[in-house]
Amino acid sequence: MKKLLLVFCLIAAAHSFAFADKVAINHFVIKENPFAVDEVAVVATDTAGVIQENVNGVFTFVMNGFTEELKFDKGTAFYRHKLDRSSFLYAKHMNDSGTHAILYYIYKHDSKLSPFHISWVLLVAIPLLLVLLAYMFKRFIIIAVVIFCIFLYFNYHNGLSIPTFFESIIDGLKNMF
Repeated sequence: MKKLLLVFCLIAAAHSFAFADKVAINHFVIKENPFAVDEVAVVATDTAGVIQENVNGVFTFVMNGFTEELKFDKGTAFYRHKLDRSSFLYAKHMNDSGTHAILYYIYKHDSKLSPFHISWVLLVAIPLLLVLLAYMFKRFIIIAVVIFCIFLYFNYHNGLSIPTFFESIIDGLKNMF
């Protein structure tokens, strides 16, 4: 009877260790790296913006089209590439619950970096607004085309290519449904 009780306790103990919680990053933000100049950090958060300190280990992210292995420690990983100037940063992470992608504009001023989240709605709204204004006011067509070309040049010059532009919009639409 004692052996049977011992075996039952061992099986119950092994069962509790076998089903550990899986750590997943479903939301993250980009912040300035406080320990390095001109670098950013990826912080795993929940939907309320609270840091998930239980996220530890190596996770795969795609940063501007390049696959990076980021090592998280207490919910924070450092992206070890220096930013020379203001640019866009498109960060994407895929896990079991889906693809999570965020587009940021990293504004560099003095020795600081200020990341601004760019919504996919804004990426759609600017060209649609220009087309709508050009349609409503026929004299505005040339000005709208010039503004649209400036918009495209600004995006491309700061690291936001056309495929990344559309990928960001498509990911935003997927997350909406």
